[in-house]
Amino acid sequence: MLITAIIFILLGALIKYGKFYFLIAGYNTMSKEEKENYNIEGIASLFRNVMFGMAALMIIGYFASKWLADTNVANIFFYISIAIGIPYLLIQSNSKKYKK
Repeated sequence: MLITAIIFILLGALIKYGKFYFLIAGYNTMSKEEKENYNIEGIASLFRNVMFGMAALMIIGYFASKWLADTNVANIFFYISIAIGIPYLLIQSNSKKYKK
């Protein structure tokens, strides 16, 4: 669980601060003219925030499962983070908010 959270933190940081925009699905296949129509810095910030939030939920779930001595708690937090994070990321990143 912690490894997955660390991977999410690394991906969020790489996309935002390392400018690894090619990790954003579809962005690397756009033409230069299409890329100019999007606020990629805003989208990268969104990805970072969502990835960090999902990682935080996973870490909280991990420590809660240790404290409660129940491994199912970590799994529940993992699935909740995925069920909330992925749809939110898809909906927000495809909204008109990030189009110029």
